[in-house]
Amino acid sequence: MTVDPRAALDRLIASLEAHYNAVAGKQGDDDPAVDDAYDVLADAFEVYDEALGTAHGEALPFYLAEEDDDEDDDDEWGADGDEPFEDGADVEDLAGEARSS
Repeated sequence: MTVDPRAALDRLIASLEAHYNAVAGKQGDDDPAVDDAYDVLADAFEVYDEALGTAHGEALPFYLAEEDDDEDDDDEWGADGDEPFEDGADVEDLAGEARSS
């Protein structure tokens, strides 16, 4: 099924507005209305991006990141589970070492 890019754009814009309204009026950190609006927005984004590609051979200049909690843990702590900097060193310490080398 081919989706009209203009209709998909209108849906994306409406989804952005609905997401903003859900965030602005949220009732606590775990408001399901925000989660629902996020899901609708993500779907509208993907439909619009696909419609642009099908109709015009173009794509948006950004994409939705895949959620993977395990991957985030690896970035923060390293694949081996060690702390990112050994011996209590911080970013400034490491930068100073690099300059003095």
